[in-house]
Amino acid sequence: MLLTAAFPKIGLEWLVWIGLLPLLLAIRDQSPGAAFRLGFIAGLAHCLTLVYWVVHTMRTYGHLPLYLAVPALFLLAAYMALYPALFSAVLAGACRHPGAAWAMIPFLWTGVEYLRATLFTGFPWELLGHSQFARIGLIQIADLTGPYGLSFLIALANGTAMLCLFYGQGLLWRDRPVTKRWAISAVPVFGACLAATLIYGHLRIGAVDGAAAAADTLRVAAIQGNIPQEIKWDKAHRRKTVTSYLSMTEKAAQAGAELAVWPETATPFHFFHHQTYTRMVLEGVRAAGIPVLTGSPYAERDGEDYRFFNSAFLILPDGTVAARYDKVHLVPYGEYVPLQRWMPFIRKLVEQVGDFEAGEAGQVLAANGHRLGVLICYEIIFPELARAAANSGARLLANVTNDAWYGRTAAPYQHFSMAVFRAVENRRALVRAANTGISGFIDPVGRAAGTTPLFAAATTIREMPLMDGKTVYMAWGNFFPLGCLIASAIFCAITLFFRRR
Repeated sequence: MLLTAAFPKIGLEWLVWIGLLPLLLAIRDQSPGAAFRLGFIAGLAHCLTLVYWVVHTMRTYGHLPLYLAVPALFLLAAYMALYPALFSAVLAGACRHPGAAWAMIPFLWTGVEYLRATLFTGFPWELLGHSQFARIGLIQIADLTGPYGLSFLIALANGTAMLCLFYGQGLLWRDRPVTKRWAISAVPVFGACLAATLIYGHLRIGAVDGAAAAADTLRVAAIQGNIPQEIKWDKAHRRKTVTSYLSMTEKAAQAGAELAVWPETATPFHFFHHQTYTRMVLEGVRAAGIPVLTGSPYAERDGEDYRFFNSAFLILPDGTVAARYDKVHLVPYGEYVPLQRWMPFIRKLVEQVGDFEAGEAGQVLAANGHRLGVLICYEIIFPELARAAANSGARLLANVTNDAWYGRTAAPYQHFSMAVFRAVENRRALVRAANTGISGFIDPVGRAAGTTPLFAAATTIREMPLMDGKTVYMAWGNFFPLGCLIASAIFCAITLFFRRR
């Protein structure tokens, strides 16, 4: 519960620095099996309260009854809870000395987070490091390590607090006391890591701000149409929806915008397939006189059948389409149904007919010499996709999304918090256009500006720097969490070897 309170909406981010203490206290004298159970219970409590909004989405838009939506939430939370359970079991089983436990906690937690982010298509939703998205001085290390560097630091803080608490209260770890030497030694190690992170952040903020000030700029408008999900796909409202977006875009152009970004599926029809509305959009963009990036479903004929894509189109001021981006990382049971042969009873959460197909990572859309990296909806939570776009030459990142699915729950706020890290990791400015919010802009050091309220039509305009260059994270990717995972595995293997001897 401490961990959940550290994330939006509650947002008491300081709680995460001690949020693992109750779990560490609980497993201090337990067998690996018992520690696994305790870790699972802790993980279940955290994940149920973190992603509770799944029930709202499935009931409201998936039309699932409560007796099916709640078990589905429990299944997702139970899967996520396996990772803190694994952390607890390995820590209790491999670390008999409190000093070894302290040293292992940050490596093991970071490695386990990396597993959750990659296995079974991955679900890196609100890792520990994401809780600090508003702490600009801390998050600068993301251009080296991604969010995992902060997760490591937070886990180290929890381990250090554990040693100090155990020493002060005379508690034992696996029947061994925490000596004064260990308690005193842990504090300066954590302090040095924290100080190094803050110093690096201070230096990088100055350097990146200087580079951004010298870079070319583009005046970008984020268009938030606020089209209710209940009527979004109603044919009777198509013309009104398109007219609304075109009118807001024309006003943005008059205010000096050089690019307008519409949300995911802003056009509630299959682009090019529905000729009347496609022509209406193209003519409207031509009248506005600025490029428009819009999300739209797209259908492509494949023999007698169709292939469906969740796409984004870049439309030029002359009304021609310059390029198309197809969503790469699809939502399981939302945009495609894995294991459909064995679980045909699971109803999809989207209203479009047919399964979507995935595009290729790293696609970049170009217009007037500007290269855009597009991320559709929850693709923003996967750092490797933004990294692929930046490595392909994108100078500006655009996240188009439709968070109307989540209502007024914590999900839109959680979703936005993770977008901050994509800007910092790649040192690229990011514009976010959401159908019902939160829309806004994030600069290359992670500052958010122009954020909009939920469920209000809004047009916000900002001058965005077009950055070049490569970061360590762009070049090396997730080397840091992978290294933590390998280090944890080696430690466990060595421990097991010597115990058997």
